[in-house]
Amino acid sequence: MATGDRWQGHQTASPITQTTGLGDLPMTVDDATRTRVRSELPEICEIQDQELADKVVEAWAHALAQSSFETIADIPASGNPDTPPLKTGTQTDHIRGVTRLAIAITDELGQQFQQLAVDRDLVIAAALCHDVGKPWEFDPKNQTRWSKNRIRTGWPSIRHPGYGVHICLTVGLPEEVAHVAGGHSGEGELVQRSLTNVIVHQADYAFWGVLRAGDLLKDGA
Repeated sequence: MATGDRWQGHQTASPITQTTGLGDLPMTVDDATRTRVRSELPEICEIQDQELADKVVEAWAHALAQSSFETIADIPASGNPDTPPLKTGTQTDHIRGVTRLAIAITDELGQQFQQLAVDRDLVIAAALCHDVGKPWEFDPKNQTRWSKNRIRTGWPSIRHPGYGVHICLTVGLPEEVAHVAGGHSGEGELVQRSLTNVIVHQADYAFWGVLRAGDLLKDGA
């Protein structure tokens, strides 16, 4: 099945301002936000399926619009809110680094093992969206709200993998991308990861593991 075949029943998001809602908060997505997302994540241009690429943009635009952050770079540059961040660099560097590592794995092993059936577009989209739930989990307003009543809300109420699934499905990304958003981290130990998920999971953990070993995370972690 071609990547584009997955879009039956979905419409490409309108380029004009859209207002909708997630939870009890209004959400406005405009072209300025979409333009910033494309600028921060130039690897979107690597996706050959334009409709898939557009939905990656929509996912991040929606996630940011539902948060206190205007850009991906505004999000603290760590894997989780309570883990050591990068000494230098931003959350954008993490997303891009994981995406480039995932592309390298796909290209190198795909060339060496021709029978390895990897959808390159899907890998890129999934890597770009694997942390699309972070604007929710990292949002300082949410962190403050949860801290006031952990018995009621939990801590956090929803981790970024779970919220990432919500965002991916909301904008009409393929189930395969939502699966990676939800299962690239610890939650993925409770399911059978897809091939795409394994690639992104390994790229994600390699990113943090290598930088930790190279003493590029704060607090010497």
